[in-house]
Amino acid sequence: MATLDTAAASPPTAAPVADTLAAQIDAALDRYTAFDSGSPPELTEAIRYALLAPGKRLRPRLVLLATQACDGSIDAALPAACAVEMIHTYSLVHDDLPAMDDDDLRRGRPTCHKVFGEAIAILVGDALLARAFEVLASEVTPADRAARCCAALGHAAGATALVGGQASDLAGGVTGDDVPSLESIHRRKTGALISASLELGGIVAGANATQLAALREYGQALGLAFQITDDLLDVSGSQDAVGKRLAKDTDRGKSTYPNLLGIEASRQRAAALVEKACQAVAIFGPSSQPLVGLAEFVRDRNR
Repeated sequence: MATLDTAAASPPTAAPVADTLAAQIDAALDRYTAFDSGSPPELTEAIRYALLAPGKRLRPRLVLLATQACDGSIDAALPAACAVEMIHTYSLVHDDLPAMDDDDLRRGRPTCHKVFGEAIAILVGDALLARAFEVLASEVTPADRAARCCAALGHAAGATALVGGQASDLAGGVTGDDVPSLESIHRRKTGALISASLELGGIVAGANATQLAALREYGQALGLAFQITDDLLDVSGSQDAVGKRLAKDTDRGKSTYPNLLGIEASRQRAAALVEKACQAVAIFGPSSQPLVGLAEFVRDRNR
């Protein structure tokens, strides 16, 4: 079993992925996108441009930490971790398109469609979506756990979760000071995939029902905290540090937590959610510390 080093347990704010876990994740992502000649070179280049770009690797990291908390093998969970990152990246590539959020900067670089064109960017998302489930189905063992992982990730990426949240966001589903509607969007658009990451890690490790419930609760609270801090960075962060265009939601008149609650109340809400997440995984005892450290990183992050 791979071991978790101190840096992975509590990612430093300045370099949250500069550790052993990130290296394992990146190496596996590289292997899984080394396509044969059946994939046109431009498509392969665009897939790897989007997927292998520097990033926090938060979601795959959560898969691995959840597995470790349940006494599972990090090596066995790597396929699930990579599948989650593929789904996340596909959603970003499509979200950046002119028909969606129309962004030109992602992870500190021009967005995929700015480099390769809109058509190839759409196909990049399509390919990553398919590859994620191919990896889960063929690399996770035993087969019943692979099937459960496919079902959990498919639900999190679907019409009632990630895609549904995106659709509600595009439709301008929040008006006035409707905080519950804003939370509903982000529990689906951001939180569902984060929660699924925890669940996949537990499934791969053979977690029991109590452990899976604790992981889901942690993931739900952390997902919403992550979105709140993301909104805070959008109004007070550095574009160079964050790696994407800032203040775009405010410029478009979209509701955010700072707009509805104020900056200080938003920070307090994020801190309370992180505390809730940490309490949820207390059942794992000392094994919960890496998850606690990651939650605290989300609360305090500046990128």
